Amino acid sequence: MTKQTFGASHVPLSPAVRAGDFIFISGQTPVGPNGENVGGTIEVQTRQVLENIKAALSLAGAEMSDVVKTTVWLEDARDFGGFNKVYASYFPANPPARTTAEGRLMVDIKVEIEAIAYKPLDGRS
Repeated sequence: MTKQTFGASHVPLSPAVRAGDFIFISGQTPVGPNGENVGGTIEVQTRQVLENIKAALSLAGAEMSDVVKTTVWLEDARDFGGFNKVYASYFPANPPARTTAEGRLMVDIKVEIEAIAYKPLDGRS
């Protein structure tokens, strides 16, 4: 099995790593195109995080429908409803397995999400 890394980060991690048929997406935060946290509501931040996941998946040749598992950290469990509404719009059918927990995050943000996708290298499904 080979390992490929995709993307670059200002911290020591790879945004996406392919190991065989699996793609691992590092925890994504609500960082916008300008490199700054977008701030705002849980809905705004969740949308940005999921767009970042979509972009990282694309680097490795995958898409949101290939995601099989996510792990989510919310800064405040009371944001679960707003988070869930946006999250559901990115996985309208056959959503991935998911774990969601409340926890203090490393920077002043409301949400962080990591993902695992399955996309066979030989194109089979």
